[in-house]
Amino acid sequence: MKNNNPFIIAEMSGNHNHSLNRALAIARAASNAGVSALKLQTYTADTMTIDSSRSEFQIKDKTNLWTGQSLYALYQKAYTPWQWHKPIFDECKKLGLICFSTPFDKTAVDFLEDLNCPIYKIASFENADLPLLSYVAKTKKPVIMSCAMASVNEIKEAVNTLTKNGCRDITLLKCTSAYPANPKDSNLLTIPNMIKKFPKCKIGLSDHTLGIGVSIASIALGAQVIEKHFTLSRKDGGVDSAFSMEIQEMKQLVEESRRAYLALGKVNYGLSPQEKKSLIYKRSLYVVKDIKKGEKFTKDNIRSIRPSKGLAPKHYNKILGQTAKRNFKFGEPLRWR
Repeated sequence: MKNNNPFIIAEMSGNHNHSLNRALAIARAASNAGVSALKLQTYTADTMTIDSSRSEFQIKDKTNLWTGQSLYALYQKAYTPWQWHKPIFDECKKLGLICFSTPFDKTAVDFLEDLNCPIYKIASFENADLPLLSYVAKTKKPVIMSCAMASVNEIKEAVNTLTKNGCRDITLLKCTSAYPANPKDSNLLTIPNMIKKFPKCKIGLSDHTLGIGVSIASIALGAQVIEKHFTLSRKDGGVDSAFSMEIQEMKQLVEESRRAYLALGKVNYGLSPQEKKSLIYKRSLYVVKDIKKGEKFTKDNIRSIRPSKGLAPKHYNKILGQTAKRNFKFGEPLRWR
């Protein structure tokens, strides 16, 4: 959290479309949108997989955004050239924007350490790579880990690995690894459960759904960190463009997430300070027809109406049928004598 606001991460991923100028423009747009941080991914096709024609290295699922490509070809298309990292980090520093990355192997961690990367992200597909987690934890930097496809025990094992190797600042992100994800598969009620199960960790959301509704809902459930993929324009294409936020959407997310967090407040019943002036407009018992001494109070001559200068409406049935001990005028509040 920063200034008691949700920590919003704009994920560039491969939306630079292999243009450094576009990558720098994305950094500037993220800053203008008001996000807390820009995140990169640090890998090459060769550090992620191998160039193999075997079946298991091909993406065949027709519902997959990248179907028909090999893993190697996809990562060649999506990776951020390592020589771009420093210019992007430098640009973010000028903008006052935190810049960090997801390393996918030890060489990426070593490279990012040379850039003094302030935070490390662990992707969902790597959250079971305990040797990588151990290596990242030894940097003593804060770690944000997506928890898609991980059981509670697997998350516990990852957290224990990070903690035992020196990490003292861990954020766990509820995540659904589908691109884009369907809101009905978000299962945000997992967030309060994660807060209970992992009390020493901050909890957030890595959100691959379209729009901002799911992210805003997560804040109401206790999420402190939101990660969303970000691009200048979905029309420009790119490996992740179909489920990435555009500039105005990201601005809206930042603004509405802050409102949502502010609205959480604290447990409060009864009268709040802002409501004191409105208290007068609650209902109370009033005389709505002149009543002479000796007449009875009836449904015709007394009513529960606004404002609240008279008796509380709960006394209505008790007063009905009683005899007036004096004259009452139209518009007079009933009070105990």
